[in-house]
Amino acid sequence: MQNKGDQNMSDKKKECAKVISQEMIATDVYSMWLACPEVAGNAKPGQFISLYCKDEAHILPRPISLCEIDAAGGKLRIVYRKVGYGTEEFSRLKKDDEITIIGPLGNGFTEEGGKAILVGGGIGVPPMLEFAKHVKGEKVAVMGYRNEELFLKDDFEKVITLKVATEDGSAGTKGNVVDAMNAEGMKGDVIYACGPMPMLRALKAYAKEHNMKCYISLEEKMACGIGACLGCVCKTKHVDEHSKVNNTRICTEGPVFDAEEVEI
Repeated sequence: MQNKGDQNMSDKKKECAKVISQEMIATDVYSMWLACPEVAGNAKPGQFISLYCKDEAHILPRPISLCEIDAAGGKLRIVYRKVGYGTEEFSRLKKDDEITIIGPLGNGFTEEGGKAILVGGGIGVPPMLEFAKHVKGEKVAVMGYRNEELFLKDDFEKVITLKVATEDGSAGTKGNVVDAMNAEGMKGDVIYACGPMPMLRALKAYAKEHNMKCYISLEEKMACGIGACLGCVCKTKHVDEHSKVNNTRICTEGPVFDAEEVEI
């Protein structure tokens, strides 16, 4: 019997995507639009794609979250930070270059209803942009940055009320996203978040304190990205059909989880 993640992967094939445009929008942060009609036509907010390097010595793909989805136009936007060999190679791609991708992968965000607080930190900011466009009810976004390089700020402000936190205090609230939420006395019905693990732990506690639901997108290093290698598991309350233990695969059952269902 297949689980949800296996069913999602059953028809996934590699696709050759063409670069439409690419630019650096902050220090080592790049924004790339890709033409990939089949993947874009099936993508949902909170999902990701895996990109393959041309160098065959680096066989494992790099997972990158979806920032914007233009299903009608057959294109996707990814925003990523250059941190290693793979992303350094991607950062050199120019218009009309081609790259092999697979996706869309994982399970994304679904609107729960009620007042929504969308939270992103660091490179967890980009995947919240597309979801912000899909939330129909009352909503506010809180994004955390290192400094005044507020990448995607203008994009967010077109679709949602935005609050900002910076580690160095150069913009918005000095501190982290929880500091900004406390400064605003921010409450709601549900939190949706993506970012580093310490941020997600703090938001899980914040949600519990204020009697809110909390959905988190786990940023985890992945290997295969399709659920086969068990390289990106986390502890969960439920027994995984694949591994038969209390683990879940972030790449297939996630990356988005109910915060109360996983141990972080």
